Amino acid sequence: MTTFAVVRPSTREETLLRVLACATVACAPVEGYLTAVQSQLGKLAPALLTVVWLVVRIRRRQAPRPTPLHAVLALLAVVLAATASRHAAGEFTAEYTLRWLPFLVVAAVLADVASREVPIRWLLLAAAAGATVAGAGALYSLVAEGEARASGPQPDPNDLAYFLVAAVPLLAALHRRGRGFLLTAAGIVLVAGATATFSRGGALGLAAAVGWLLLRRVVPWRVVAAGAAAVAGLGVAALLFAGPQLDRALQEKTFIAASNVDTRELRWQAAARMLTAHPVLGVGPGGFREHYAAESHNAEVDEQTPVAHNMYLEVAAELGLPGFALFAGVVGVAAVASERTVRRAGPGPRRTEAVAIQASLLAVLVTSTFLSEQYYLPLWSLAALAVAAETRSCRESEGSADAGAARDQ
Repeated sequence: MTTFAVVRPSTREETLLRVLACATVACAPVEGYLTAVQSQLGKLAPALLTVVWLVVRIRRRQAPRPTPLHAVLALLAVVLAATASRHAAGEFTAEYTLRWLPFLVVAAVLADVASREVPIRWLLLAAAAGATVAGAGALYSLVAEGEARASGPQPDPNDLAYFLVAAVPLLAALHRRGRGFLLTAAGIVLVAGATATFSRGGALGLAAAVGWLLLRRVVPWRVVAAGAAAVAGLGVAALLFAGPQLDRALQEKTFIAASNVDTRELRWQAAARMLTAHPVLGVGPGGFREHYAAESHNAEVDEQTPVAHNMYLEVAAELGLPGFALFAGVVGVAAVASERTVRRAGPGPRRTEAVAIQASLLAVLVTSTFLSEQYYLPLWSLAALAVAAETRSCRESEGSADAGAARDQ
């Protein structure tokens, strides 16, 4: 059987991998700003990361550390290729297949580099920093540009809320002396920015994440209360200085919310009918958009090619039950890996990181009940970090056991 020698990368290679991995997760929340500069600029960091990772592994003759996540991602890629081939003539098939594949690759790469070269804390910090910039952009769009709902770097306020609430729990893993003020400020910006989107799904995701952090005793009640008081204070100040603008935004959101309830029910029913009719290979990547008008009997005259606004139903309708089972397997592997890390690590930074990843993943899953978020990085990067954290934890445990055995001898 062929074996690969484990060789520590040079400092230059390690630094490059760290920079590109952190840039990949940091740029995801602000991709809209990058796209405004150049349409492909947001894809530059993950593309470079993949190329450099591949070159380093080949040059050093290092095989990627196999994990259950890599197996699930590989099988999901097979199902994706099968359903894309079956529906190759679809209007959106090629476009959406090319949207899926980079996330599968980047998740596999991040899981590998985070278990070796890139400290997980660095990636959590990069993700939180990028989301904080997006949150500041959200507040700027609301206050300075007069938008009714904050959007900032994302065209859809709901998508922006998804990024912001997913980043809030990560701050719990970054606590260190001297950073208290910065983390508090970042938390206020993230929560205030998410609130300014008026996203109900984002609010539910944030509540679920904070509840998980409290349940696992990672964040004390007094911190949550202080943060809520700070955000409430900002809300009062905004009401005093921009009352008419906020009142207009609330009225618009109330009107939109009533309409959203009806339209989402129509889309969910259409997705369920597609899944029932095509349970094995679905209607293909992007097939929901293509077939929605026919399946809904033109229920929305002004929206002929929408998204389902439910990640689970949309993935199931487009990839079929096998594809959905593997997609759910990505989440399941991440949940199991993070819980193993929590139980193995005991009190300390490693446990805090694992619980923060769990809470962030929970926010993603809850928010995605009302949004189609499979084409955004947080879900994939969090799954990768959960698996990488377990790999590091296992390696540390084995190292401790070997050291103990050596001392006994």
